[in-house]
Amino acid sequence: MDFFEKTGKVALGSRLRLLTSKVTEDAAKIYELYGVAFSPKWFPVFFVLSEEGGQTITEIAEQIGHSQPSVTRITKEMIKAGLVKDNLKSTDKRRNVVGLTAKGKLLAERIKVQCADIDLAIDSIMAEATHNLWEAIAEWELLLDQKSLLKRVQEQKKIRESKEVRIVAYQPRYREAFRSLNEEWISSYFEMEEADYKALNHPREYILDKGGKIFVALYREEPVGVCALIRMNDPDYDFELAKMAVSPKAQGKNIGWLLGSRVVEAAKEMGASKIYLESNTRLKPAISLYYKLGFQKISGRPTPYKRANIQMELDLESITK
Repeated sequence: MDFFEKTGKVALGSRLRLLTSKVTEDAAKIYELYGVAFSPKWFPVFFVLSEEGGQTITEIAEQIGHSQPSVTRITKEMIKAGLVKDNLKSTDKRRNVVGLTAKGKLLAERIKVQCADIDLAIDSIMAEATHNLWEAIAEWELLLDQKSLLKRVQEQKKIRESKEVRIVAYQPRYREAFRSLNEEWISSYFEMEEADYKALNHPREYILDKGGKIFVALYREEPVGVCALIRMNDPDYDFELAKMAVSPKAQGKNIGWLLGSRVVEAAKEMGASKIYLESNTRLKPAISLYYKLGFQKISGRPTPYKRANIQMELDLESITK
């Protein structure tokens, strides 16, 4: 169709609905062809009851992948048509079991011939087609169960937007952004502490002049993320990854990963062997990021922060071997 050639794949849902509409419209006419008073939307529920016998609404819904309200509406329509009855006897009186009436069972036998003809008709289409739609649908269902279309679009959005992010070295004009971005995220979860004020109010004296580095993430030239590499006076660690913060309005753009990767790269450039960090397990996305960067959990070190309940290290020598 010319319209869908113009829109491309973004109109996949509309195209599928149009195809579904065509098939459903023909399905209604096919029932008329065989003299059967039946609505195509009833078929999944009707099929389960004809094959399995009495079932609860929940059991039917689970088998056909419909919601319980949808199955309830369809069942009520078939009850009105005399094909289904409810409140059947069951061992558990709390369960409302529905099943086919005598009229429904007779209809189930009648439409077997119709179903056989439909199968052959569909087989003929598949024989003429280049691609097997039935198998393709099953494959798409599996792939979308593994990862939804929404999730896939979110990933593509993140990839595209991350390309507009630049990681730059700290300059005095970013001092306010370094402080405010950190204050914003710390205050969202915890309380500012003395060690925070030292680093945020005096980044040059506390971080840069001691041999550390600060990196700033710019999105469309606006500072939206920061992270520091603080030199440690410690026999076990060369640097600490600290003061990583990303503006809530810029989340979902891979900024944390870009900052963390740049910090690790800078540590390697300066000949570091190990990087240390402290965090809190409430910050699940941050902890996940650190593991992704290669950090591993350790324990037993003193910390100046009340909020820190997890310590991690990155052995640069092991990941470069």
